[in-house]
Amino acid sequence: MSTASAPLEIGRVALVVNDLAAVRDFYQRVIGLGHLGDGEGVALLGAGDRVLLELREDRAARRASRREAGLFHTAFLLPDRAGLGRWLRHVAEAQVAVQGASDHLVSEAVYLADPEGNGIEVYADRPREDWPREGGRIRMDTLPMDVPGVAAAADGPWTGAPEGTVVGHVHLQVGDVGEAEGFYHGVLGFDVVTHYPGASFLGSGGYHHHLGANVWNSRGARGRAFPATGLAAVEIVAEGAAHEALVARVGGAEVADPWGTPIRLSRKEG
Repeated sequence: MSTASAPLEIGRVALVVNDLAAVRDFYQRVIGLGHLGDGEGVALLGAGDRVLLELREDRAARRASRREAGLFHTAFLLPDRAGLGRWLRHVAEAQVAVQGASDHLVSEAVYLADPEGNGIEVYADRPREDWPREGGRIRMDTLPMDVPGVAAAADGPWTGAPEGTVVGHVHLQVGDVGEAEGFYHGVLGFDVVTHYPGASFLGSGGYHHHLGANVWNSRGARGRAFPATGLAAVEIVAEGAAHEALVARVGGAEVADPWGTPIRLSRKEG
């Protein structure tokens, strides 16, 4: 259930962390990301040869508050329900603490956090033809996930994030939903797909969402104060013509959202 057909999609997510070794180990051991490279205080992790996560160490950075704008969660999309079942069995056997498991009608998702409190979602999409619609928009909900059913879908042991795993979406904490829509829809060009109370979901190419923006913890949050742990940048990958138009519209290959989070604009390969 790749998002690759969308004109705009998420590339990599960059996080600032205090303890690179501990956080890198978590994403490799628990999420199953592969080690794709290192730099000075930087680790690149991903699936196959695709970088999904960039960890930047700053031991002096203050620990970000859950009340400020920034990251709600990074959502890793597995290729199918069988993969989610394999991963679910893996975390159960490893006794990894999870925070919830939900059925969103369009997807099934499990939630947890890394050692520094950065939110994570691991999910699999349902077939697009099964996504419910209402009033011309995709309908989502938050219901209990069929945990035994997902676990039973496993077709073998977990051996790490499979080829085709991507960052399906990034969910952000923002100070104001309307202001977030003004930027991510009005400036970057994502479609508004649906709303929850206190949240907007935006996507491209008919996908249920590439971005979420909520005020559940952060209503009224002002601009972010750096250096701080948490979200450092989100990469938006666009097709050739869409990339050129987007870069021209914002005046460069990087732009900040209304709360100061850098958004990198990259050209889709192939």
